[in-house]
Amino acid sequence: MTNTSTKPFQIGDFVMDNRVVLAPMAGICNSAFRLTVKEFGAGLVYAEMISDKGIVLKNERTLSMLYIDERENPLSLQIFGGEKETLVAAAKYVDQHTTADIIDINMGCPVNKIIKCEAGARWLLDPEKIYEMVSAVVDNVKKTVSVKMRTGWDDEHLYMVENARAVERAGGAAVAVHGRTRMQMYEGQANWDLIRQVKESVNIPVIGNGDVNTPQDAKRMLDETGVDAVMIGRAALGDPWMIYRTVEYLETGVLKPEPTAQEKIDVCLLHFDRLTALKGEKIAVREMRKHAAWYLKGIRGNGTARNVINQTETAQELKDYLRCFAEEASKEEYSAVDSILA
Repeated sequence: MTNTSTKPFQIGDFVMDNRVVLAPMAGICNSAFRLTVKEFGAGLVYAEMISDKGIVLKNERTLSMLYIDERENPLSLQIFGGEKETLVAAAKYVDQHTTADIIDINMGCPVNKIIKCEAGARWLLDPEKIYEMVSAVVDNVKKTVSVKMRTGWDDEHLYMVENARAVERAGGAAVAVHGRTRMQMYEGQANWDLIRQVKESVNIPVIGNGDVNTPQDAKRMLDETGVDAVMIGRAALGDPWMIYRTVEYLETGVLKPEPTAQEKIDVCLLHFDRLTALKGEKIAVREMRKHAAWYLKGIRGNGTARNVINQTETAQELKDYLRCFAEEASKEEYSAVDSILA
């Protein structure tokens, strides 16, 4: 196998350890999750998108989302907005008050409440607005600026090449491209050929995103599109091993084994401890229910386990149940192995 990791991956002055990137997922990519994934080898992690107006108005919850653990770097902190004045003001705040290495501008979020603010994927219809907004941010901050976008609004409005060129012309240091349109939301198949067209049209680094569900997918995306790095999102939910296994596969050609049930629960508990420290027990328990379900995916009995987990109210309840579940699941795994060897 050709070693696809030999080509340097660099955004601005920041050279990444590898070409595997964690995507910015709203409601997911807080510091507790990012640090856990980072420890599994991600070359770069993105924070979840943050409202420019929330930052400018000093909203307490919004400002808490700016927290970065020093072990996460290099990190890209993503902001969104539809008006130049507030977007620039928010970018300046991030520039001066956080340890983020990169300020990323979201122009790909497809949900209606973001679109109604003239933000996110709404930008995909207007390359000139992209140039104006990105250049205004670049001119007002010292940190490196990048953009994450989609291929287009719909199949009739695919302006990904014009939009990426506008980002480059404005001084953006990199562009991440999700191979779906706004109208696709998160359904259907990502079009990697359109990502390839972007890569062939600009000189700044391009990160490919969409349908990278296995280490083999990551290798195929690199080979077929020529992108500088691959971005992994939903495939990493409850499975930071996906990051580790992808890095290993790209660098050595070796496909590492899937984690055991006990390994999954151990990392789930570590993630939970970090989330509790970050947000407090009550919120952490509520948010960890969905994460626990992702960690348990593929383990026998996970359906019943999810039902129990969704009823837990305290950290101790959740931890105790997860430990018991891991113990039972491990017994079944060992029993299955013994049966095969016999």
